[in-house]
Amino acid sequence: MSAEVQGPPEPSTLALVSGILVDLEHLVEQQLQLTRREIEEELRQSSVAVAIFGSGIGLFFLTTIQLCLAGVHLLHWMTSPAGTDPAQIPLWACHTIVAVLLAVVGGVLIQIARIRFRSVPPCQNPLSEILEEPVR
Repeated sequence: MSAEVQGPPEPSTLALVSGILVDLEHLVEQQLQLTRREIEEELRQSSVAVAIFGSGIGLFFLTTIQLCLAGVHLLHWMTSPAGTDPAQIPLWACHTIVAVLLAVVGGVLIQIARIRFRSVPPCQNPLSEILEEPVR
């Protein structure tokens, strides 16, 4: 007496192909979501660096205005008769001191922004690495 054990019926080729396509679609969707998150994170880190850089540039702009005022007061001081300014430090020197301080702070902010830009890692996405590989 021989009894044949029958297993579950084998799925059809159409069912296998449709299952593979559903899995592929799911994987592509996950890959796109991962890529989007990585790009959003990179943009967030870059936007912080841009804000710091913009602050530094803004301080350099204020420095330029301050130096222009210093030049005007220097010209006035040079053309005034001796002893007419009772201050120990002429006004043009005060403007210059403030301008130098602004330039130093602006330079520090720009250096911080450069360091932040360099610390932002490029997207290390397998999909982008595959696309960058030369075709053999």
